[in-house]
Amino acid sequence: MRVLVVEDDQDLNRQLVEALSGAGYAVDTASDGEEGYYLGDTEPYDLVILDIGLPKMDGISILEQWRRADRKMPVIILTARDRWSDKVQGIDAGADDYLAKPFHMEELLARARAQLRRASGHASAEIECGKVRLDTKSARVTYDGMPIKLTSHEYRLLAYMMHHNGRVVSRTELVEHLYDQDFDRDSNTIEVFIGRLRKKIPADVIETVRGLGYRMSCGCNDG
Repeated sequence: MRVLVVEDDQDLNRQLVEALSGAGYAVDTASDGEEGYYLGDTEPYDLVILDIGLPKMDGISILEQWRRADRKMPVIILTARDRWSDKVQGIDAGADDYLAKPFHMEELLARARAQLRRASGHASAEIECGKVRLDTKSARVTYDGMPIKLTSHEYRLLAYMMHHNGRVVSRTELVEHLYDQDFDRDSNTIEVFIGRLRKKIPADVIETVRGLGYRMSCGCNDG
């Protein structure tokens, strides 16, 4: 999953990046409104953390323009604690959730997980595909009850596939959603990570759809 953080406070920006990266997300950042708007308008993010009080372009204007352009990614706005009007304005502009500063990072991570689940049609913190289970809260993967040890990139790939189980996901889509902007993207690495995953869970759980991409096959190992 790929997240954009738009926050001009350098310390908070860094803390958000550390927390989100530690939770298994690929993270891009912007420190002013113009850069944040551009990234959100041109890159396929799964979630945006957007401060309202930004230099060059305020968060409400950014959000309104994204929504007018039919950019549908979930957006959590960050507001000053005493500005309840910012919350109302943000929700009306198209925000999916808000968090008042100062906040506990665990709360932000929980809200981020909830928005990502809802965006992909999952209500529970645990996503299942056959005997494969992903606990989004703990970032743990099990197969038939046994824990599976994954690298950060393997986890990102499997988590994205699990969130979108049942549908074919192309290599291009995986590259766009698994790596941050500065990563040297190469779609061939996706095949490498798929191969590694198939050695850790039954190979037929991740189905290759020739010429199109990959799909989680949730029914093949249920019985």
